Amino acid sequence: MERQLSPTEAPWVEAVLADFDAFLLDHAACERKASAMAMTFVVRYPDREAILEPMIRLAKEELGHFHQVFRLCQERGLRFTRDQKDPYVNALLGKVRQGRDIEFLDRLVMAGVVEARGHERFGCLAEALPPGEMKEFYEQITLSEARHSELFFDLAKTYFADDEVEARVRFFLDEEAQAIAAIPPRPALH
Repeated sequence: MERQLSPTEAPWVEAVLADFDAFLLDHAACERKASAMAMTFVVRYPDREAILEPMIRLAKEELGHFHQVFRLCQERGLRFTRDQKDPYVNALLGKVRQGRDIEFLDRLVMAGVVEARGHERFGCLAEALPPGEMKEFYEQITLSEARHSELFFDLAKTYFADDEVEARVRFFLDEEAQAIAAIPPRPALH
């Protein structure tokens, strides 16, 4: 099945480039939350052994990305503030079904879709940045997000039938399109 996100429009890239410092602070928060989310899978599902090693590796990689963005923020003299709730992620979390197995499936698929959006948006940003260190950094982050997205989908297929996973992917892609469209362009990943 082809997994196709609704494309990010130029106004989002323009909003990010117009306030890149705000975007960097949001990006740092997203990386930290992604690391914590990976560890949450380990804590909530210790009986799902196939996810443990990959989620620990993912948590470390996302924490490494956080550290890289943290350093970029420090170089610019930016100060962190308290995290803001992410309306995009909250909208998707609201679509996760309850019940141990179906919640596990939905959380894996949702995480894959969120990572796919990160891949798509970081790619848009990398393309728009002028040649240099920042462009190279976002090109690398773009590649990482693609791997992360596929990891979640692959792990879902370890525990659930392909057709069941793909049905939830389609569902979350539809919900994701609505969630991302509901947020005006702003200097944030979502």
